[in-house]
Amino acid sequence: MGDVTEQALYLTDHYAKEFEAEVLSVKDGKYVVLSKTLFYPASGGQPNDTGTLETEDGRKFNVVFAIKVGDNISHEVETEGLKEGDKVKGKIDWERRYTLMRMHTASHILSSVFHKEAGALITGNQLGTDKSRIDFSLDDFDRDKIEEYTKKANELIKLNKRVKVSFVSREEAMKIPGVMKLAGPALPPEIKTWRLLEIEDIDLQADGGTHVASTSEVGEVKIVKIENKGKNNRRVYFELVD
Repeated sequence: MGDVTEQALYLTDHYAKEFEAEVLSVKDGKYVVLSKTLFYPASGGQPNDTGTLETEDGRKFNVVFAIKVGDNISHEVETEGLKEGDKVKGKIDWERRYTLMRMHTASHILSSVFHKEAGALITGNQLGTDKSRIDFSLDDFDRDKIEEYTKKANELIKLNKRVKVSFVSREEAMKIPGVMKLAGPALPPEIKTWRLLEIEDIDLQADGGTHVASTSEVGEVKIVKIENKGKNNRRVYFELVD
């Protein structure tokens, strides 16, 4: 989440796989800042995208990591050779990205059900391509209830609801009940524009990640492990079944 920038193409288009850009800077030979990018930088529990950057003369560089540094997104490439002013075509690893999109949307639906049914807030999360986890603030460690909440989430997924993104002012966002489902303080005051992720009739919350366009793309959520992580903290691992 953060102020909208023209550099971060993934904020508005989750399905684009390729883009063209110019290299703005290169640090230590392998940390590259581009004029724009589709590579999602690791943040908010969602891992970074991987993929390639290819120059006009056919040189190809593998992007192995991406992270936001200040107001820019830094792309770590495996090999040196890119220089300021190079024109490149970027391609993200779409299979990896799409899996993470499905996982992310699933996590929002799960967190919405847990919040509505038990008032639970998210205390931590980590998405993965094989399985993901969410930590919830839950008073009771009740496996049956957690399985019940998951069943309700899967019923919602089958409704084929639209998923969409919008941008609103901080003041407008703060008026929306439940817009923050994370335990802890709201976003820093310097972030003036909030990005909202809405799952039609299911959930609305501040979010900076990538998602599928419809709940039907998620598949079925399957709980694979539940852990008691101490006072009021329950960890739920899940995977997706096509």
